[in-house]
Amino acid sequence: MSDDTPRRKSWLDGFMAYPLPPGQTEADTRAHIVALDQALYTLWNLGENLVIGWTLQPRGLLLLVARHALVTEYVQAASSPGEAAQRAATLEQLLATDGPLDAAAFDRAATALELLPLNLPLPFEPGRGVGLQAMAAIVARYGIRLVEDRAVILLDAVGFSLLTPLQQVVQLNSLSCSVNSAYAILLGREININFARTTTGDGFYIWNRARGVDANVELYQLMQFILADNALAREQARSPHTVPRLRACFHVGSHYEFYQSEGLNPTAFSYLVGQVTIELARMVEHALPGQILVGRFNTPMRDAASGARSSIDSMGFVARTREPLKRLDGVTLAGTRVTSIQCYLTGARAGAGEFGISQFEIEDKHRLHHRVFNAKVNIHREPGEAVYLGLRDEDLACFAARRITHPG
Repeated sequence: MSDDTPRRKSWLDGFMAYPLPPGQTEADTRAHIVALDQALYTLWNLGENLVIGWTLQPRGLLLLVARHALVTEYVQAASSPGEAAQRAATLEQLLATDGPLDAAAFDRAATALELLPLNLPLPFEPGRGVGLQAMAAIVARYGIRLVEDRAVILLDAVGFSLLTPLQQVVQLNSLSCSVNSAYAILLGREININFARTTTGDGFYIWNRARGVDANVELYQLMQFILADNALAREQARSPHTVPRLRACFHVGSHYEFYQSEGLNPTAFSYLVGQVTIELARMVEHALPGQILVGRFNTPMRDAASGARSSIDSMGFVARTREPLKRLDGVTLAGTRVTSIQCYLTGARAGAGEFGISQFEIEDKHRLHHRVFNAKVNIHREPGEAVYLGLRDEDLACFAARRITHPG
């Protein structure tokens, strides 16, 4: 195996992708992760119990552990609609906490849920033995989280249901290869995106386990190279049925993240369900073959450098992806060097050489409306022809959506 061959990873490596705690070796951190995971596994009891909240102790964790049915029974036990709304808000706020609770918030949650805190001793100091980011991710494996600021991609194979089962599995394998190829490209530039995916049957949901604006930008980069690899594979394919033609949707929104049981363990990869997956499903139903849609969002996201959270909308987000793309100039795509990558949202011509940004409104089968943007990505190579991804504004005559000239 050559030195530049990407190394295969286990479930443990997924948590090792987080920064090492100061003063800790990789070997020590691995041992601490295994010890923490084993202790949580015992409490999990084959999926019967979930960790609802937690806080740090000098040599362990203090946990709120409940039967999995509590998350619905707690709200249903309310005596009035007002109390039900208050209980739902309390539970959502608790599940949305990304990391340990402070002592006062932990006590309030324990009182509200009528749960007796459970002490989990550990053979290391939690905050320094693993690191808070990795620890939060490990604890989340044994609970449910409400996430509101994470981007998700939906890739959908056009005409998939019309294929034979053998053709379907070949196309899904081709798409998996494109995902792996795109990941290897980013990894070659030290962009170690900690992504996860789950199948929809005829495509994939893909997201970054890490959160924040930088993590979401990395996911957008991953999508671009997945689509580029897929487009080049289609050009080289001997049969039109071996490589899928894709439509792609990108959105940021709220969702619940959970881990299903697999054998006697929680799965290594999480699953998503919530508003963002619903929105993506509605978007892809209207997307044309080859189209890239970006949902309309305006979401507070954390900046990794400053730690500050600020609201970023769809147009601002796509504009923010352009500067990091310059880091990818010079990468190799299908044996040729990439000289530049341009990504933008399309719109009608506004003047000589100028274009606006159009927003579109689609109506789903439930008569609900969703706002989206049409996106384009142009990857220039030397030597070799440019790879044009997405549809131009003038190609959208058959797009079943209402154009909004001045987005509001």
